[in-house]
Amino acid sequence: MQVFDVILKEIEDVIGQVDEADLDAAMALIQKDTRIFVDGSGRSGFQAKGFAMRLMHIGYASHVIGETVTPSITAGDVYFAVSGSGKTKNVVNDTRAAKENGLTVIAATSKADSPLAELADCTIVIPGATKGDKNKKSVQLLSSLFDQAVHITLDALCLKLSRRDHTSEADAAKMHTNVE
Repeated sequence: MQVFDVILKEIEDVIGQVDEADLDAAMALIQKDTRIFVDGSGRSGFQAKGFAMRLMHIGYASHVIGETVTPSITAGDVYFAVSGSGKTKNVVNDTRAAKENGLTVIAATSKADSPLAELADCTIVIPGATKGDKNKKSVQLLSSLFDQAVHITLDALCLKLSRRDHTSEADAAKMHTNVE
């Protein structure tokens, strides 16, 4: 079996375990009139930034925690944290602060029983292998499988949001950068 076949099979197996009801629950919390703040560290942070960009393309006010242009959070905003382990210290601490400030928390993690999931109002469980996972079931290194699966899961969430909101390809293209 070629390496691509192995990777695609692993991704398919993980995505097959994601409960679409979790995406629907997250959708109910994400509305056009709320600001969405995304957070994550390392490779999970890269996935969070990509998610923020896709949200912007479909018409949402999205911001990335830690960026110099990120505004202050306000009660009623949505906080979306991504952490494979669900215990990344700065992400958990930021999430706790968001919760204390009245934000609705959505988490994407591989661990339903993690500190991050415990803080969340809604958790999307993506059971991909992560670094340090003693029960790791992936041929890929570190958290590659989680990273791939969370990317696809968050793309699926954006697709569902765009369908709900009747956002077309042309609408999204208008929001895409035109300075390139």
